[in-house]
Amino acid sequence: MDAALHHTVGDGVATVVISHPAKRNAMTASMWRALPELLELLAEDDAVRVLVLTGAGTTFCAGADISSLTGRDDPQALSVAAEEALAAFPKPTLAAIRGFCVGGGSQLAAACDLRFAEEGASFGVTPAKLGIVYPASSTRRLASVVGPAWAKYMLFSAELIGAETALRAGFLNELLPAGGLEERVAGFARTLTTRSRLTQAAAKEFADGRTDRDAYWAAQAAASGDTAEGVAAFLERRAPAFGWRPS
Repeated sequence: MDAALHHTVGDGVATVVISHPAKRNAMTASMWRALPELLELLAEDDAVRVLVLTGAGTTFCAGADISSLTGRDDPQALSVAAEEALAAFPKPTLAAIRGFCVGGGSQLAAACDLRFAEEGASFGVTPAKLGIVYPASSTRRLASVVGPAWAKYMLFSAELIGAETALRAGFLNELLPAGGLEERVAGFARTLTTRSRLTQAAAKEFADGRTDRDAYWAAQAAASGDTAEGVAAFLERRAPAFGWRPS
């Protein structure tokens, strides 16, 4: 099977699948290039409320396929562009992880808002094995997810850590038993599609450290009517029909 990114959209959830079975879903140069373009299309699709990133089969992503690079390719530039596009995606993003999540795989997972994994998954950031300086933006993002001490542990050692350690470090939000990942992620994604887009969009910016949009979100909240709708729905014991949409 060719190396490619596949995606589906249904019930408000876009699922992007990293597929390169011959190399444990390692990202080729063309896949790195394709991801920002795909994310842009999905961001503009009003039917998409949540994005799930996962890998085909039993592996999330084992890094970058170095053999796919040409002499003109800058592997760090390609991976960072994809990582930044994923981090900037304006809707909630979840990584659903099985098996290896290493190198570029961990880079993509860290760029998602949330990470769910199945028992047996392995995680690692491995540039120290190759004498590579990990990108500054990627290092800062990893440290924001797991804290400076765990980021240093992973980057200094380049060792793989198991799923239970990744959970303890804060890299994972949830660790599921074997066979339980798909159902839990699907259920959680469905829950997110029922919540306020306004709340989610503002919370994503605030949590990611943006400090120049406080007044913007206050104005959006005042004009949206979502708070009144949420309170009314609660009192009437019905599902809310939130009206806010990104402009």
